[in-house]
Amino acid sequence: MTNTLKALIFLALGYIVTGCSSPTLPPAQLHPSNTVDVDSYKYLIGAGDVVNIFVWRNPEVSGTFIVRPDGMITTSLVEDIPVSGKTPTELARSIEEILATYLREPVVTVTVNNFVGPFSEQIRIIGEAAQPQSVSYIQQMTLLDVMIRVGGLTEFANGNGAILVRIENGLQKQYDIFIEDLIKNGEISANVDVLPGDIIVIPETWF
Repeated sequence: MTNTLKALIFLALGYIVTGCSSPTLPPAQLHPSNTVDVDSYKYLIGAGDVVNIFVWRNPEVSGTFIVRPDGMITTSLVEDIPVSGKTPTELARSIEEILATYLREPVVTVTVNNFVGPFSEQIRIIGEAAQPQSVSYIQQMTLLDVMIRVGGLTEFANGNGAILVRIENGLQKQYDIFIEDLIKNGEISANVDVLPGDIIVIPETWF
């Protein structure tokens, strides 16, 4: 094979690789939580939750329903009722409006089991946690509570280099957090409130 032919094949392969490369995907959409401080928290229903709907004096339309991945449920009377992102009380009032087409002055009560909630209300812990995972927020939850849920740090974690990412006013803001001081050195002053939707990133130590 001549050098000229080899060069042409090399250029052709380079063109194919360049032409097949994928464009960069846009960043993930921001989905801020409705909770802006620890005192304003209200539980929001999400996919995977088990919703108990009781319609007074109408047991035939009452029941227990699992919220589908698309955030909806289907009842015996109505299909595709959107429930994700609503409080139980908001959902009860919404169902009353829907059932008013079929029933006279329906009275609805909604309770929730399983407590998964939407992603915007979960706390996600990634990196050098012993058990990285998404954690459902519980009222007045702190950093210490979260670290207990994920089993603490790995031996390779740089706990004092961790950051907490929070959406504020439509923008992602980063805060330094000092997990090693908190759980290894017992410095309770390093404990901070967490909020639904927070992301905790724990890097690996360099030494």
